Amino acid sequence: MARTRGCIWLVAGLLVALVAGVVAFVTLSRGAERQEVAGQQIDPGTVVDVVVAAQAQPPLTLLTAEMLAVKQIPVQAAPEGYLSETEEAAGKMTTTELAAGEILLTSRLVTPDVVTGDGRLAVIMNDDQVLMAFPANDLMTSLGVLKPGDHVDLLFSLDFPLGQTGEDANETELVTFNALQNQTIAAIVGGQPADEGEQASQAKALLLTVSPQDALTLKYLKDANATMDVVLRAPGADQPFETEPVDIDRIINENRIPLGVGR
Repeated sequence: MARTRGCIWLVAGLLVALVAGVVAFVTLSRGAERQEVAGQQIDPGTVVDVVVAAQAQPPLTLLTAEMLAVKQIPVQAAPEGYLSETEEAAGKMTTTELAAGEILLTSRLVTPDVVTGDGRLAVIMNDDQVLMAFPANDLMTSLGVLKPGDHVDLLFSLDFPLGQTGEDANETELVTFNALQNQTIAAIVGGQPADEGEQASQAKALLLTVSPQDALTLKYLKDANATMDVVLRAPGADQPFETEPVDIDRIINENRIPLGVGR
C-alpha cells in the first residue's frame, strides 16, 4: 500500500514538473519572439515606415520630396538610423550613391552649406575652404565627362617672360604645369541633360571648394588668360603626382627632336 502511494506521488510530481516545463518553454519562446525597440517591447509582426529612394541617385544629390517614397517593412528589417518621413530627408544631400528602393539612413545624409537659388545644386564645405566658380572652358567639361564629386587635376598653360631685364624681358615662352591636384568638383553649373529631340545645354562653370590660397592662384591664372584643361583621376586615387612643368626645351630634349633639319 505504501509502495503504491509512493508511486502515485512520484507520477504526480513528474506531471507537475512537466507542466511547469511546458509553461516556462512557452513563456521563453514568446519573449524571444519579441524585441526591444526604442525601449519598448515590439511584436515581430509589427511594421514601420521607412523612407526610400524613389529612383537611383548619384552622390552629392540634393534630395527633394519627388525623389523619395515611403514603404513599410518588418521592424526586424529596419536598419539603425532609418527615416520614417520624407520631410526628414528633403533638403539634405546624399554622400553616397543611392539605388532605387534603397532605405535612406541619417549617417549617409548631410545638410549642405550652400544651396543655389534654383534649388538644384548644393555644396558641402569645410571651415577652411571657400567656394569658387571657374569658367568651364575645358574640353572634358564640354564633353559631359565630368560630374560632381569627381577628383581632378587642373592643368594650365601660360606665357612666361624669358627674363626679367634686357631683350628677354619682352619675349615669352609657353609653359604647361599642374597648378592644383586632387580637387573635388562640388557642382557643375549648367550642362543639364537634354530631353529627347533637344540639345543639351553647355556647362557654364565648375564649382570648386578650395583653400583661400588656391582660390587666389585660380583667380590669377584666370585673369592672366591661362588655358585650363581638366584631367580626371581614377576613383580613390588621391595621392600627389610628381610632375614637372613642360616647355619647348623639354619637348625637344625628351623627344630628341633635331633642330635646323633641312636648313
